[in-house]
Amino acid sequence: MAEQLNILNSGQVIATALHTEVQRSYLEYAMSVIVGRALPDVRDGLKPVHRRILYAMHELGLTPDRPYRKCARVVGDVLGKYHPHGDQAVYDALVRMVQTFSSRYPLLEGHGNFGSVDDDPPAAMRYTETRLAAVGNEGLLAEIGEATVDFIGNFDNSQQEPIVLPAQLPFLLLNGCSGIAVGMATNVPPHNLGELVDGLIALIDRPELPDEELFRLIPAPDFPTGGEILDTTGIKEAYRTGRGSIPIRGVANLEEVAVGRGRHKRLAIVVTELPFQVNKAGWIEKVAELVNQGRIEGIADIRDESDREGMRVVIEMRREGQPAQILEKLYRMTPLQINFGVIMLAIAEGQPRQMSLRELLQSFLSFREETLTRQYRYELEKAEARAHLLEGMLTALDNLDDVINLLRRSPDGSTAKMQMQEQFGFSDRQASAILAMPLSRLTGMERQKIQDEYQQLNDRMAELDRLLTNRKELLKSLKKDLRTLKRKFADERRTRIVTAAEQASALAALAQFGGDEEAAEQEVVLEFTQKGYVRRFTPKAYQKRQEKQESPVTQTLTETEDFVAQTETATTGQSLLMLTRDGKAYSTSITSIQATSRQSKGTPLVTLLPPNAQGAPDAIVSQVILPNTEEELEGLDLVLLTREGRIKRMAMAEFTNLTARGITAIKLKEGDELQFVRLTQTGEQLILATSLGKLLRLEINDEQVPVMGRSTQGQQAMRPHKNEQLVDCTTALQEDDLLLMTAQGEGKRIPVSSLKLMSRGGLGVQAIQFSTKADTLAAIALALPDTEVTILTSTDRLAKLPIDKFPRLKRADAGDRILKLNKGEKIVRLFDNNAIDQEASGEEDAN
Repeated sequence: MAEQLNILNSGQVIATALHTEVQRSYLEYAMSVIVGRALPDVRDGLKPVHRRILYAMHELGLTPDRPYRKCARVVGDVLGKYHPHGDQAVYDALVRMVQTFSSRYPLLEGHGNFGSVDDDPPAAMRYTETRLAAVGNEGLLAEIGEATVDFIGNFDNSQQEPIVLPAQLPFLLLNGCSGIAVGMATNVPPHNLGELVDGLIALIDRPELPDEELFRLIPAPDFPTGGEILDTTGIKEAYRTGRGSIPIRGVANLEEVAVGRGRHKRLAIVVTELPFQVNKAGWIEKVAELVNQGRIEGIADIRDESDREGMRVVIEMRREGQPAQILEKLYRMTPLQINFGVIMLAIAEGQPRQMSLRELLQSFLSFREETLTRQYRYELEKAEARAHLLEGMLTALDNLDDVINLLRRSPDGSTAKMQMQEQFGFSDRQASAILAMPLSRLTGMERQKIQDEYQQLNDRMAELDRLLTNRKELLKSLKKDLRTLKRKFADERRTRIVTAAEQASALAALAQFGGDEEAAEQEVVLEFTQKGYVRRFTPKAYQKRQEKQESPVTQTLTETEDFVAQTETATTGQSLLMLTRDGKAYSTSITSIQATSRQSKGTPLVTLLPPNAQGAPDAIVSQVILPNTEEELEGLDLVLLTREGRIKRMAMAEFTNLTARGITAIKLKEGDELQFVRLTQTGEQLILATSLGKLLRLEINDEQVPVMGRSTQGQQAMRPHKNEQLVDCTTALQEDDLLLMTAQGEGKRIPVSSLKLMSRGGLGVQAIQFSTKADTLAAIALALPDTEVTILTSTDRLAKLPIDKFPRLKRADAGDRILKLNKGEKIVRLFDNNAIDQEASGEEDAN
């Protein structure tokens, strides 16, 4: 039997108190999880796994202009080189950076199935493909290198990896971050890129910027799935302290949906957006469970009509169902409304810190200033080294004969190098470069290239020296980079901020709807503003608003931010048709437009479109109230006119019963777009106007403008010259007068009958002479007797003028000076204030 070892007396074991060892080991483990796994770095906003994935893809060359590569290849590189953990953990992190519903600005692009808002799992990594997204490549990796950030050895010291990526944007706030460490957690909400850049620039210009102004520039988080933020109290608390709670709810509208094949319709709650990180399938299951348990009454059916175009969950109500009560229960009992708990915790200077919005932005700016300084210093050193070589080459070329004679006399290269250094004062690097210079560099053209390069280097070195020695110039360069990234990647806000007044108005509007059709039909007044907003009032509230805003006609230009361009009356049973520049038509119920207070700016029209169709506010060309009955639809048509002069007439009946996807109203060629939409009826004529003052008058009939079906391109109505554009069009009768206005403020009236009826495809007739060659025709409008017209200028100034202000002249005459404009200011549009369809009959111009 072997002799028992006496370990305790051998001096190899150190006696340690158990509680001391456990405490030390646990703290080491906790700090390892906190710093190396669960919390993001405040500088680039990334956890180590995300940073390593991005850097590995950068090394693989998976830039946005290169083909996609299998995710399995990327995961393998990350595991083998930088992140020795489970492959599924790395793949899950990669997937999240691809998902558009998880990241506000995804850092990766993907091909294949990367999951869904229903919590469907992504396909296996051997099937999916990925590459860097443009914002991730340019914003995080464009300046990567040891010159800008520090590198350390990987887990086995076989590779070098960056400690932090040289972020050009605050990605911690852009995409947000969530993570659970030991004894602490982080939950940073995502934000809008354009708003963050504005806030950063304001902090650069004014470091002591008050919180109120900073919160005005960055009013709230902006979640990738949209939704509505109900109250700003929690936001301000979170922004000031780094911790708070933000109530978010989904977007739900009331619509009338067809039931079966019949013409019977039923009121339904349609949910088009859910709060951030809410599982749609799980939410639908929860609603169905509450209905089956009898806790929510009045729901007849629930179905998911979501597709690639966007989310759409339809909750059909019974006849006795009360929309306001059902919606209130959905908010209270299901995740249709949640509280997002904000904890802005990140690693700063190697330690976890809870920071305010200002501290997060300042930390990023300090880091960005440091990386820019390191980058410029490295670039300056390289430029100086290159300039040093070029100086030697130019000196050698100036003394070319002496250099050649020296080389002829030298027995070998080393001797020649030493003699050149002695005779001409060259450094070792200069002498080596001259000896290595090919004979082709001795030609005149090559010499000039060296001289030009030397001059460019000197200019760049002077600029770099100025940036490095003058902090103000460095910050100016930083702001320029931020503005460039904003122009490239900024987009519209997706999450709306709903005030208490708007909530109350919306609830009041919902309360108007009962279970029967009579209660659902309420008369409303809609105001459409020039900047793309819509306001909804009851007739009584609208009348009070008009009484308070009654103002006399002014003949002088006044500053304005937004004004009412169109007013319509309708009922809540009708629908609003919107046509966009890409030739699509979308319909939404009047009930989906929230009731607004007198002071409210209104609801952006673009938010009434499906999420995939929402773009810039000016994407909507026109909006029309659809009549309620088939009798009212008869005889009404829409005329569509594109920028390149193609025209198409469609029956209004084509636009009824549209789904959430909308329809293609007109097919467009590449580079063309829908520019004008006019509502017409039998007996009217169409007048087209060009910038050179030519008018084309067409009879709206089946010969000149035939009625066409969906998805056709239309026919050529007019062929403008290269230096001529279509500027306006209107419908008119033969006995009407037409008002013409030039860009420089001259105007007149002419009879419509003075314009010859022409055929489609004509060039038009000259209808106005210009006082200066630089002037152009800006707009036309109907000149109805005893009415007024609103004139809008390029600087957003307005003037209201009576029609009598415009002289009635002949077609060959020049116009009179109507308005005095500022230098560089031009007339851009006319609004006929009396072309308001107070009976929702659709007889007036839709614009």
